Amino acid sequence: MSLSAIAIFCGSSFGNDPAYAEAARHTGRTLAERGITVVYGGGHVGLMGTVADVALEAGGKVIGVIPRQLDDRELAHHRLTELHVVESMHERKALMADLSDAFIALPGGAGTLEEIAEQWTWAQLTIHSKPSGFLDVAGFWSPMRDLLDGMVGSGFVREEQSGIVSFADDLDTLLTMLEAPPSWTDKWGRASDDVPQP
Repeated sequence: MSLSAIAIFCGSSFGNDPAYAEAARHTGRTLAERGITVVYGGGHVGLMGTVADVALEAGGKVIGVIPRQLDDRELAHHRLTELHVVESMHERKALMADLSDAFIALPGGAGTLEEIAEQWTWAQLTIHSKPSGFLDVAGFWSPMRDLLDGMVGSGFVREEQSGIVSFADDLDTLLTMLEAPPSWTDKWGRASDDVPQP
């Protein structure tokens, strides 16, 4: 599967490990060098601002999507290739999904987790058939990997659906995983290509 645009979800702060900012820089630079458009939350702060800045410096295309309330607080990045100002967080996530072929979560807080979890859920329900990946920087997402294993083991996530999300501590490996054609079933056990897309 060709990836022309990837949504990046990550913190609006830097965290307390320099590895997080380095991963953000590496992600922005790598996507730009591969000609993959960065789609992100449109802010200029924290890891999200770093991804955007480095991708732009490397000659990449960066599309930001930010709710008007946050734009009014002067958090928007105004040097992007495109900046979409929307009316709500719901619109933000829907537009980011429409603009992207896959989703990657770097370290972040509740917002990062909520954003990637929603895309994971939408794939599970066949609202789209786009994969999600967790870049496990310095073991940050290891508890999430354990949680997914627990969800499968407890019968809340079908084994056949576990491929919707991938985990890797190396960006190149993660991108290779995300490029694989969808192979999971939907929530009810039907193959994704058997279910009409809305």
